[in-house]
This record gives sequence, structure tokens and C-alpha cells, in this order.
Amino acid sequence: MKVLIVKLSSLGDVVHAMPAVQDIRAAHPDALIDWVVEPAFAPLVRRVAGVNRVIECSLRRWRRGWWMPSVRAEWRAFRAALQQESYDAIIDLQGLTKSALVARLARGTRFGLGNQTEGSSYEAPAGWLVDHAIRMEPHIHAMDRSRALVAAVLGKPPEGAPKYGLNPKQRVFRTATPTVAFVHGTSRDDKLWPTDHWVQLGKRVIDAGWRIALPQGNEMEQTRAEMIAAGLQFEKAFFVDVWPSLGLDAVLDRLALTQGVIGVDSGLSHIAVALDMPHVQLYNFPTAWRTGPQPSHGHRHQVALEGRPIPTVQATWLAWSNVLVAAS
Repeated sequence: MKVLIVKLSSLGDVVHAMPAVQDIRAAHPDALIDWVVEPAFAPLVRRVAGVNRVIECSLRRWRRGWWMPSVRAEWRAFRAALQQESYDAIIDLQGLTKSALVARLARGTRFGLGNQTEGSSYEAPAGWLVDHAIRMEPHIHAMDRSRALVAAVLGKPPEGAPKYGLNPKQRVFRTATPTVAFVHGTSRDDKLWPTDHWVQLGKRVIDAGWRIALPQGNEMEQTRAEMIAAGLQFEKAFFVDVWPSLGLDAVLDRLALTQGVIGVDSGLSHIAVALDMPHVQLYNFPTAWRTGPQPSHGHRHQVALEGRPIPTVQATWLAWSNVLVAAS
């Protein structure tokens, strides 16, 4: 069986689509699975077990310079790669016009979302452009929606807790001085947690014998990471590590060497879920049910914590303590 997955972005959405790949493999162990994705996320998708070809689609950049000969040549190469295979199922997991148009270019029977679910992006043309638009339960987690759509295509319901199949180069589960990564950066300012909260939490974590890792991916995140580290300067300084800017695959590998993650609602936090790490995910809005780790997904060592208006340091510390107990 040959399957094409179309899930272009964003980081969290791409991670939420990974269990659907594992469901296909469970139903058809010899399936050939290709995935169309934006270049920024391609290194991560290449680490997903069972993905054969990763076809990079630079729609955002191409739109800005569609008249340029180099862009037109890239588009022709992309279309040729997309049409290299004839697929038994082309599954648009994104539900946007652009993703449905990409699916439309491929050769095979096309499936996609037939309606919007709560809190998700969806565009009506996406349902018109596929051969089979499948309606979803409106109140559904983003990851469960991808699994449900693939289940409808395969005619086989998903079994058991989600498996992501995300493979770092190495894992270190236990160490004399464990490290927890503070995922403090996110694409939306209203999802951030205050710097002084990270500092207060960091002091408790260090007192409990943990090191702290501070990932960062841009200038603003680097500044925030350095402010958190500076707030802990009177603690044992070698217990705090501000990471350099890294590619997504390098971040994956480095995150896998830590022993837990506390983070805001962001792509890196979702990667922590995919790696099955002890994890507390912080939400400033009552939206954890649709993107955060859930008890129904089978893991007590991963929790989503909502606050009014934001989670408190005390509540976060208690959640982290409970997560460690569940993981032990």
C-alpha cells in the first residue's frame, strides 16, 4: 500500500500527525508512506519511523517570488517528485486550501477533512478539492483527529495509546544529576510564562538536585533564556545551560538527552510528548484539551496545567513533583 500524507505545518501540528503514520504501519506493515511538509519541519519528519520519502514544499517562499526562474524550477521539481508515485491513498491532514491543492497535484485517491473541529483551522475548499471529505467529531484533540481521519480511510480504528515513532540519535533516561529543559519560547506572546516565574521555579528545581537546560531558537528567546539564567546567578551557575541556536533535528537530539521538560504550549513541548518524557505543559487558556497531553492518551507522567490567568509557580512545582512520581 502506498500512502501520501500532506501535513505542511506548523511544528505542533506536524508532531500531532505522527501517530497517524504509526497507525498506518500497524494496519499495513509494508506500507510505503511519503509525507509532504514545509522545509523547516522536514528534518523532524525524516526521524519518524516508517516515513519513506519526505517531499519538501516551500509554498510560503514560492508565493513571494513565483515569477522568478529559480522558483519556477523548484516548483517543477516539486511537482515531479509529488507525481513520482501513484498512491492508494492521499490523505490531507491539514484541511486548508493550500494543502488540498497539494493533494490535488498528486496521483491517487484523495481524502481530507469534511468539517472544522473546535479550535482548528479549516477552509471549506479543502473539502471540495478532495475525492472523499470525511466528517470529524467537532470536539476532538488535534492528534486524535489525525488518527480518526486515517482510521476512516483505512477502515480500521486505531488501537491503544498513540505512538509517535520519533527517533532521536540517543536517549539518556537516568543520570546522577538529571536535567530538565525549560521550554520558555513560543510563537505567541500570550502563551508565554513570566520570566520571574521561570526563575522562581528554577530555584526550586536546582535545590532538588536538577540541572536546567534553556533551549532557544531566535534572538528574543535567547534574550529571555539569558534573563532566566541571570536570575539564577546566585545559585550554582554550572547548573544552568543556555543552548545555542540549533536546527530542529539537533534540538530533538539534545532534548532526548534530558530527563524531563516543563514548557509552555509550543512545538518543542509537543516534541517532549512525542519522546514520552516526563512533562508538564503550561497553558494560559482553557485549550489544553485540544493540544496538550491527556490522560486518555495513556501517560500519567505527562500533564497539561491550565491557570487563571496563568499557572502559578506553586501549581507547576506540584505538577512536576507528581509527574516525577508517576514516571518513577
